[in-house]
Amino acid sequence: MATLHKRQHYREAITKHPYEAVEGNRLLGLTGAQLREDPSIPEEDLAAACTYLAAEGLIQVDRARGNTPAMVTLTHTGIQFMETEEKDSD
Repeated sequence: MATLHKRQHYREAITKHPYEAVEGNRLLGLTGAQLREDPSIPEEDLAAACTYLAAEGLIQVDRARGNTPAMVTLTHTGIQFMETEEKDSD
């Protein structure tokens, strides 16, 4: 399992990457494979981070066998969170 710093980094990447890739459109999402490859997240850590973020209400996860995320989409709350983060960084 990853360190706390890495887990936080993975969670940030899992919310940031889909937000940037689909330009805040909550009807679109990214596959688990895209998330594993682009921010380079190990599968076990990807599943754990997705579970955490889904529990927080930031993402919705459709899962494949073995608890592997098949599709990840941002929720309305997740988009609002990312927009706030984007505005605060300006």
